[in-house]
Amino acid sequence: MLSPELGHYALALACVLAAVQGILPLVGAYRHNARLMALAPGLAVGQLIALVCAFACLINAAVTDDFSVQNVAANSAVSKPLLYKITGVWGNHEGSILLWALILSLCGAAVAAFGRTLPTALRARVIAVLGLVATGFELFCLTTSDPFARVWPAPMDGRGMNPLLQDPGLAFHPPILYTGYVGFAVPFAFAIAALIEGRVDAAWGRWVRPWAVAAWCFLTCGIAMGSWWSYYVLGWGGYWFWDPVENASLIPWLTGTALIHSAIVVEKREALKIWTVLLAIGTFSFSLSGTFLVRSGILNSVHAFANDPARGVFILGLLGVVIGGSLALFAYRAPSLTAGGLFAPLSREGALVLNNILLCSICAVVLTGTMYPPFMSLLFDRTISVGKPFFDATTIPLALPLFIFMGFGPMLPWKRAQLWPVLSKLWLAACACAIAVLVASVRLSGVLPVLCAAAAVWIIASSVTDIATRTKLFRTSFVTSVQRARMLPRAIIGTAIAHAGVGITVLGLAAMSQAQHRIVEVPIGTTEHLAGYDWTLTGVTQEPGPNYTAMAATLEIRRNGHLVTVLHPSKRSFNSQNQTTTDVAIHTNLMADLYGVLGDRHGPDSNPTYVLRLHYNPLAPWMWLGALVMAFGGALSLSDRRVRVGAPARARSSTATAGVS
Repeated sequence: MLSPELGHYALALACVLAAVQGILPLVGAYRHNARLMALAPGLAVGQLIALVCAFACLINAAVTDDFSVQNVAANSAVSKPLLYKITGVWGNHEGSILLWALILSLCGAAVAAFGRTLPTALRARVIAVLGLVATGFELFCLTTSDPFARVWPAPMDGRGMNPLLQDPGLAFHPPILYTGYVGFAVPFAFAIAALIEGRVDAAWGRWVRPWAVAAWCFLTCGIAMGSWWSYYVLGWGGYWFWDPVENASLIPWLTGTALIHSAIVVEKREALKIWTVLLAIGTFSFSLSGTFLVRSGILNSVHAFANDPARGVFILGLLGVVIGGSLALFAYRAPSLTAGGLFAPLSREGALVLNNILLCSICAVVLTGTMYPPFMSLLFDRTISVGKPFFDATTIPLALPLFIFMGFGPMLPWKRAQLWPVLSKLWLAACACAIAVLVASVRLSGVLPVLCAAAAVWIIASSVTDIATRTKLFRTSFVTSVQRARMLPRAIIGTAIAHAGVGITVLGLAAMSQAQHRIVEVPIGTTEHLAGYDWTLTGVTQEPGPNYTAMAATLEIRRNGHLVTVLHPSKRSFNSQNQTTTDVAIHTNLMADLYGVLGDRHGPDSNPTYVLRLHYNPLAPWMWLGALVMAFGGALSLSDRRVRVGAPARARSSTATAGVS
């Protein structure tokens, strides 16, 4: 039976297995003991099985309404729909940390399963490092965040889930986002293993890149889902408000993007070794830091649902051990890593270095703007706010040159390049960019939106040009071009698609700067005009829900007298939590969103008025479509067998031998 006691035992067993996984393989690699190193895969799989059992026990307690479990009593209720009873398991502090540990164990088991071609010592060290990190999180679960703690006497019903979390988008957002966060633990483990061994080479770069790409794909999808949830649940018509918790996920995404590109240089040219190792450490460190900032209560946010300052102290200690220890090891071992090949500034390597500089500069700006308010409050007891104007003014000037060089980079040869041959291939993309400037100047107001729109078209057009050049499109027969396209490595096609996805997202962001909205208070039967549409409130009704009551409006939207759509925004009241939420109604044709929100009811019952928030959001779907295209490009690149398993043979080295002794 999947009892809470069994779950607690399984969690304790997983912690023991993680500790053994973190110690014995390291000792085996140090002593060249093949038997101890061979234990690593089995221990990783055993830890995963134990945590799956623990997680299943917690889900069973939630589904069966076992309110003797404190976590279930505090976050569930009899009337809560079954889907949210299951997904609500990770919608609170204890469950989310257990989910983090589960995904981390899944990463260790994945290395055990897919890392069979790795050198035995390297594989053992990587799995051991993952085991040590997992030990910290599982101790955190057992000591300060026990998801199986009992409460007595058990209540007849629970307090219920935060109504904002009772949404399909946010229900599946945390697992995807956490997989992105935790996925960067694998490159981190590879970096620590390389520092212990004292060796980073082309094979190491090839081994690290697939794991970084996989984590980046999940993190991209997770951020997009969170942004989409903000857009259609919170009801303020926005998609990204530079919220501190949003920034906490953006920061590792930026450094993770830099890591992927830097690993390419290690793989192809054996350059940027030290920098790539530092990026691997930094990206996972930012993932851990984001968890600490959210769970400790330092960052105030509409997203920070489950924080506890007391528990933040434990995470801070864990951060000190993981980040401080890894940086100390880096400072000690990095000077022993040999430098790689030389390259000219104008080359593929040079473009990737510039890419890293700009991405890390944007990361530094976002980190500064996010952490400045809490530090000012801590040090000087001053409350300040750093918002959208600051971030827009500081990140866009750094992003624009990044977008420009995204068009050049993939077409530059390695080691040394000539500028004119590359420019001659991009003349069509340049023409498309010039046309975009003219069109955007007419349709958009403001210099920055025009420049961003032109940069987006440039990225998309240059990505198409790259594939067209490689397939000799229009320079040979169409059949030959198709055959050449089939022979192209999927990694190259995936890169072009991912870059095009960036362009699609940026185009959506530029268009959204021209969004129109109105907030009105009107009686039933009133027509408002916005963006060439007539918005008529035709009725408001009361509707029961599974664990709420809703006040639903009917909005008829017409253009030139023709009915376009009927929206039904609502306002939901959850009695058990004494909280109300908005249920936004959106109609989209992929070129624009018609977006309606129902607010409060005022006035007498005989002639009430209702607050409405009306939005016209051009190209809004493109922001999330672009993110999906980015993730698809990364997944397509990952599907290339040459990326996943085609690592070059590792030559024997006396330096490597010395590094393990």
